[in-house]
Amino acid sequence: MAEITLANATHTFGGQPLLDGTNLNVDRDERIGLLGRNGCGKSTLLRILAGTLELDGGNRILRPGLRVACLEQEVPRALQGTVRQQLEGALSVAPVEDWQVAELIQKTVALLGLGADEEVEHLSAGWKRRVLLAKALVVQPDLLLLDEPTNHLDLRAIRKLEEDLLRRPCALVFVTHDRTFLQRLATRIVALDRGRLTSYPGDYGRYRRMKEAELESEEAQNAVFDKKLAEEEVWVRRGIKARRKRNQGRVRALFALREQRAMRRDVVGRVNAKVQTAERTGQIVARVWNLTHSFDGAPPLIDDLTLEIQRGDRVGIVGPNGCGKTTLLRILFDGLKPDSGTMKLGTNLQVARFDQLHSTLDETKTVQENICDEGDMVTVGKKSRHVIGYLQDFLFTTDQIRGPVSKLSGGERNRLQLARILSRPCNVLILDEPTNDLDIETMELLEEILMDFDGSLLVVSHDRAFLDNVVTSTLVFEGQGKVNEFVGGYEDWQRHRNEQVKQEAKPKDKPKQKPKHKERPRRLSFKEQKELEALPGEIEALEEEKSALEAKMADPGLYKGGGTEIADATTRLAEISARLETAYARWEDLEAIVEATG
Repeated sequence: MAEITLANATHTFGGQPLLDGTNLNVDRDERIGLLGRNGCGKSTLLRILAGTLELDGGNRILRPGLRVACLEQEVPRALQGTVRQQLEGALSVAPVEDWQVAELIQKTVALLGLGADEEVEHLSAGWKRRVLLAKALVVQPDLLLLDEPTNHLDLRAIRKLEEDLLRRPCALVFVTHDRTFLQRLATRIVALDRGRLTSYPGDYGRYRRMKEAELESEEAQNAVFDKKLAEEEVWVRRGIKARRKRNQGRVRALFALREQRAMRRDVVGRVNAKVQTAERTGQIVARVWNLTHSFDGAPPLIDDLTLEIQRGDRVGIVGPNGCGKTTLLRILFDGLKPDSGTMKLGTNLQVARFDQLHSTLDETKTVQENICDEGDMVTVGKKSRHVIGYLQDFLFTTDQIRGPVSKLSGGERNRLQLARILSRPCNVLILDEPTNDLDIETMELLEEILMDFDGSLLVVSHDRAFLDNVVTSTLVFEGQGKVNEFVGGYEDWQRHRNEQVKQEAKPKDKPKQKPKHKERPRRLSFKEQKELEALPGEIEALEEEKSALEAKMADPGLYKGGGTEIADATTRLAEISARLETAYARWEDLEAIVEATG
């Protein structure tokens, strides 16, 4: 027997039904990734599975004794007490022995980096979501329902959550925009599209291939249907004009075709957008030397950072929550003064910013007013467009455009922020967690938009696939104020880090014993003398090749082509850096021998 079943399920909030007579079985121990566009009803479906929302029609059937836990997207306001008290309350209705309570709480708070004695009402919205996630996990449910569980989690917490969910003996249904998370966890993909649920066995990669083929087939079938309908419409009009007696059976068939076309729900379109690039900046966008900053006497978030951002650089910024990523952006572009250090900004900077808290949106205004205030025209690519047509390119309906921002979902607000940013020219684009709440289709389109952007890009994100697809270098907050820069995206940094861990784990050589008598300083051999003479030229050639490669990788045009060229350039740059390091070390060793012999 399945853990839970939906049979002929129907639900609507007015307008087109979110669920239209659909069926779903969730079996024991399977992990279902639930996909669909923003507003299609994914969160509604999770609430129906959890039992917090009733179906309009159909049945919800549970296995007897099934324990269900759910993480919803919205954070309720009435959260009080400590984290421990919240988890104890969740466990009070679960079939858990008293001696297990403390152990379960300890494991769960450690998994999510929570403090058991922290007051929940004083936490940020992101940390409150972690508390809600902890409440869902701690009760050890048979069916776990998670709505965007990776939102507001840093990379380390996401990886720990992945490992925990892979080991957990329960059925899992989850909604996520994180493609890496989805690929690692899902054993089946269920897509909610136009009120219908379609199941795709296998992982996310297999779903993509099957879905693409399915949409192509649907498009071809619709084209054949529309052609036939058009031909029948022409036939019936000609019959009326010629006053001929018409075939009533054919007329009835035409009416049936019209009704079938009216009932058809077409595929939701894609966002149609492009970044408007302003005039170019100078070669240097921002440069800082020995930058240090802290708050209220706490240990420094940034300690002795020297950094240069050039025109066309595409920089990812990663690190734990609260480590100082947003603070660095505020110092660079928002006028926050550091404790010490020197900073210089480039010329002709026109900065646009995407804020994860949506602070650039005015809640008191309509969607339209957030784009063009009291006007009704917007200039895009030096051409004037009506704001309604422009916002429809971002999949907003006329009612939404004229309605308040407060009625929009999280994903819709992100789309509105994108529409606002892209309606104004810029040459420096700052994105602070842009992928939260976006559906995967819109997120992939955002990647395409950014690949065509000719300016400089700084991205704070915990989405690993997004970073790998967009950035050319990564700033990593390593802790204790240390910030290091690496060439490439998230996976490149992880490979470097893993190699570093392996090197540190190797047993160190025993220190050599000092000689009992003083040895005469040795001289260079003939071969070593020749090597020393050749090293400066070799180092110079390597430095020139390295500079040329770095300039090539800073060119956005490189990333419009295939991935092979990017991978080759990244590999070659790593090889050159390693050879330079070896050459410099060898040169210093030989010079030291020369100096020792006088």
